Amino acid sequence: MTNVSTHPSYQQLPIIDLSAADRGPQARALLHAQLHSAAHDVGFFQLVGHGVSREEVSSLLSAMRKFFALPEAERLAIDNVRSPHFRGYTRTGDERTGGSRDWRDQLDIGAEREARTPGADEPAYWWLQGPNQWPGSLPELRTAALGWVERLSSVAERLLHELLASIGAPADFYDPIFGAHAHPHLKLVRYPGSAGDGADQGVGAHKDYGFLTLLLQDQVGGLQVQREDGLFHDVPPLDGAFVVNLGELLEVATNGYLVATHHRVVSPPGATERFSVPFFYNPRLDARVEPLTFPYASAAPGVSDDPTNPLFAEYGYNELKGKLRAHPLVAERHHGDLLTPA
Repeated sequence: MTNVSTHPSYQQLPIIDLSAADRGPQARALLHAQLHSAAHDVGFFQLVGHGVSREEVSSLLSAMRKFFALPEAERLAIDNVRSPHFRGYTRTGDERTGGSRDWRDQLDIGAEREARTPGADEPAYWWLQGPNQWPGSLPELRTAALGWVERLSSVAERLLHELLASIGAPADFYDPIFGAHAHPHLKLVRYPGSAGDGADQGVGAHKDYGFLTLLLQDQVGGLQVQREDGLFHDVPPLDGAFVVNLGELLEVATNGYLVATHHRVVSPPGATERFSVPFFYNPRLDARVEPLTFPYASAAPGVSDDPTNPLFAEYGYNELKGKLRAHPLVAERHHGDLLTPA
């Protein structure tokens, strides 16, 4: 087998039309070639033809903007510091990436489930399961957000099937670790502009630790992706598209053949607001990600080695590790016994 290669353009990410999967064998074969190339060479692409309507997008964005327009006291009433499950509102500057503050505020939402307090012999990651926090004066937000989780889960499942098929793997190989007990995660994010102290970190450089991320971004811009030349390049907003990136679990599953790529957000200038909605398609917390068998496995370079970011066999440990780092106030209040002594 020979690797699929691209001639990279740093002006825009590869554009993938998912609807080509329904237009016959020839169109689907071309889709697979393009998807293979994007996932192997870049780890990021723009997804069109996903079937999510403008009306669905408008409904979510309307509810989201209403939330951020609420008085601060109403938003702080659902501060995530109140939740041992890391759900709720995070004030601007309270989240950390790479040890530095992210200049954004956000609402973290997951599958709506009963709280699970892990027993003494159970993994600590079960703390991540629990109810969301919702503003009482905005019931339409709950409807819109949970509807988005369900809708994007369906898109991501279809995309994962096509992605696995594109590299010659069984399309349904990972279906057993998703299903009714998957652990999706949705963020509603506002970047309020520059911090005023010279720092431009909207969110610091990082990789996502699940399978796939589907990002809805507005027209302001600021997302940057590290490309093959090692530099961070802007991702111009593309109307109607989701920006998709691969998470660390797919890199691990393919021994590095598919890549999880560093990305960041540069704060918009002045008082310009930027809104974005990242959706993270994650498996069950107790999922163990088995290695994928596929024809290109011999060309896999191995998983990138980062001593500061160990990866665990069970997905839940990876997410818990990330949450404890990113939300120190929640960690200190609810999970001091899980923190590594300085």
